[in-house]
Amino acid sequence: MKLISWNVNGLRACLGKGFLDFCTLSDPDVICLQETKMQEGQAEFDLPGYHRYWNSADKKGYSGTAIFTKTEPLRVTRDFGEDLHRHEGRVLTAEYPSFHLVCCYTPNSQDGLKRLDYRMQWEDDLRSYLMELDREKPVIYCGDLNVAHQEIDIKNPAANRRNAGFSDEERAKMTELLSSGFVDTFRTLWPDRVAYSWWSYRFRARERNAGWRIDYFLVSQRLMERVKSAEIYAEIGGSDHCPVALEIDAPL
Repeated sequence: MKLISWNVNGLRACLGKGFLDFCTLSDPDVICLQETKMQEGQAEFDLPGYHRYWNSADKKGYSGTAIFTKTEPLRVTRDFGEDLHRHEGRVLTAEYPSFHLVCCYTPNSQDGLKRLDYRMQWEDDLRSYLMELDREKPVIYCGDLNVAHQEIDIKNPAANRRNAGFSDEERAKMTELLSSGFVDTFRTLWPDRVAYSWWSYRFRARERNAGWRIDYFLVSQRLMERVKSAEIYAEIGGSDHCPVALEIDAPL
């Protein structure tokens, strides 16, 4: 089974930059999208063979997640937890017979870490949600998690120490999640590989490969033995993020 996760930074824009060609060539079983920035039905496109599920933000043109899947899930759930987490379309969960799939677009802590307090509550509540799902069946958790966990995951760690996405607090929450029974598939398979999934549009960052690895596939620890590969498709354009992929022996 092959899964793709991609922050498309506006699906309508990405559709004009090769999105469908990439989906056709890569032919994944499941496509998880973040930052769709649209409501269902705002864009018409041909992607035969996939069931489509959307979680759009209340605010139009903002945030949003989607799951396109060849196999119809048993159940699809939008959002999680308390009401404060239910307005930005950031989490979409698909339940299959042998696992839960959670597509997530984690809130950015913003300049000056203005939203860090909310981010910390989000992390605690989301971790509790994942652990609750994991008690039922294994979890595949993917998306733009808006944190570079280790120094190897960011081009300039010293300069970004107190910036959103690389604060000590955010990194510690990722460590806590990984200590709760989840595995970072890419870093486990590639402990020394320098690879990024996001580059700023400024300062020719992508051309210089001055990036961050903030897009992930995490799995329940007991699923890791079934993981065949975890890749970052840095060569794929269309967004300031690139797609990341997981191949796993876990039939839908």
